[in-house]
Amino acid sequence: MISLIISESALELIPYELEGHPSVISHARKLGKHSSEILLDNSWHFAAMKGIKNEIKRGRPDIVHFSILEATTIPLYLENKLNLFVHTIDDKVIHFGKNVHLPKSYHRFQGVIEKLYQEKKIIANNELLLEIKEQTFSELIDEIKPSKIVGFSTEGELSSYEKIAAQISDNSCIILGGFQKGHFSDSVQNKITDLYSVGNESFEGHVVTSRILYEYEKTIFM
Repeated sequence: MISLIISESALELIPYELEGHPSVISHARKLGKHSSEILLDNSWHFAAMKGIKNEIKRGRPDIVHFSILEATTIPLYLENKLNLFVHTIDDKVIHFGKNVHLPKSYHRFQGVIEKLYQEKKIIANNELLLEIKEQTFSELIDEIKPSKIVGFSTEGELSSYEKIAAQISDNSCIILGGFQKGHFSDSVQNKITDLYSVGNESFEGHVVTSRILYEYEKTIFM
């Protein structure tokens, strides 16, 4: 079994310092929630986010949603050959149970994640589907104990999906960024043992997710 970590994901609740911004308050009221209970989303909170730390890596939960859908609707995951984790920009980790299917609608996905932040666990039919923990990237790696950590970045060695997939062995861990722009922080990149680039331009996370997992599937199913 391999692991996939969507790392430093732009998935977080409204930070304390932005809770009182007019655009945040207005949006929260429309949703019938308090500012602290909704996801930071630059589609709604662009004005509030100007100048915050790591601005270009935050406020894009839709990117994370796309990547999760790509990872959880394929044979590799459905046959329990893939462990999925979402590590967030503010050092929380979402752990996925077996055969978890998140809503394809972004608004329903948003509701599920906001509920998860409040309740910490989502359980159905006595099975743990999702759990969110206070956990750093390094702590997650120590928990997984992978034999190899393969990361994707424009700063990595140029290669192809097919060649990279051929080098992914059982108990490897794949690291993909869950943010729109920028690069991995040093704390993440220093843990990666094999860093690759798949082109001179930056591709969206869900594209890389689908392509590398498909190529890996070919090595074990075909």
